[in-house]
Amino acid sequence: MKYIDEYRKKDLILSLAEKLRKVSKREIVLMEVCGGHTMAIHRFGLTSLLPPTIRLISGPGCPVCVSSQQFIDTAMAYSKIPGVIITTYGDLIRVPGSSTSLEKERANGSDVRIVYSVLESLEIAREHPDKRVVFLGIGFETTAPLTAAAILQAQKEQIPNFFVLSAHKIMPPVMKALVAEGVKIDGFIAPGHVSAITGTAIYNDLVTVCGLGVVISGFEPVDMMQSVLMLTEQIESGQPAVEVQYQRVVQKDGNLIAQKILEEVFEFRDDTWRGLGMIPKSGLGIRESLSAFDAERQFTVEVPASTEPKGCICGQILRGLKTPVECPLFAKKCTPSDPVGACMVSGEGTCATYFKYRS
Repeated sequence: MKYIDEYRKKDLILSLAEKLRKVSKREIVLMEVCGGHTMAIHRFGLTSLLPPTIRLISGPGCPVCVSSQQFIDTAMAYSKIPGVIITTYGDLIRVPGSSTSLEKERANGSDVRIVYSVLESLEIAREHPDKRVVFLGIGFETTAPLTAAAILQAQKEQIPNFFVLSAHKIMPPVMKALVAEGVKIDGFIAPGHVSAITGTAIYNDLVTVCGLGVVISGFEPVDMMQSVLMLTEQIESGQPAVEVQYQRVVQKDGNLIAQKILEEVFEFRDDTWRGLGMIPKSGLGIRESLSAFDAERQFTVEVPASTEPKGCICGQILRGLKTPVECPLFAKKCTPSDPVGACMVSGEGTCATYFKYRS
């Protein structure tokens, strides 16, 4: 099978591991900032193949996990408005808010629907002109173009009852914020699908300003091992750079059409990340010219000050400061069937990944 079996060959994986052992001379810490990479690392047991000099840590790569508590609480406030239909991706419905969740609000009678695409939300708005449909827009540069396209389609068709509550975020500011905070990072394994949209230039400052290497990686075990090797070679040679391992998908300039749509609909704004606080110019807000589709501008709700779950260390896990097994709630009070924090909810969450592959 093209691009699957070729990247799961045992002999190739082991040869990369052997080369890593020869190349790696000093202790380094590499951070993956994609939930898909975190899953791949643990699913295929790749940490067991690394030399003791190399440590991988997980960063803020799960869109559900980094969405702020305030965003979750606002969505639940919208769900209580008569005549409002909330549409959301499945993971988000189970994220605990300060006092409840969308799942619980649905059980209490709110109209909350799981969709697999923002275009389904647009269809629901067409089918229910007497209702106001709010799509909860989460995700990084990979999913944001789809939300942007839906807003433009709603404008074209003059669908007045479709709205987006945007929590879309971009990766480079948070990566630089982690470095500025002093988190021990020697190089980044960069997200493949995000980079397929943005291209490679968004990581240049990490090299020129922060002096860190970046390798954009695919998601199969050979991809991951080769990316770790490429980063290790950069670090050992003292020549950090932006490199693309995932060349079968990622091009230098990215997807120019998707970039144009993003620019037409969204503008950069300061945004709050769970566990990291406010990061300047890290979020995507809907432009004033499209404010008719912006839930934040069209709905007025009172949302009490949000509170984080007691005992949850999700924020420290998202910053790479701790691992899930260091949380006193992990696999005890906090499980995928009864999550306390957002990192245990999403399939891309670090806690959920550690739980699934903990044996």
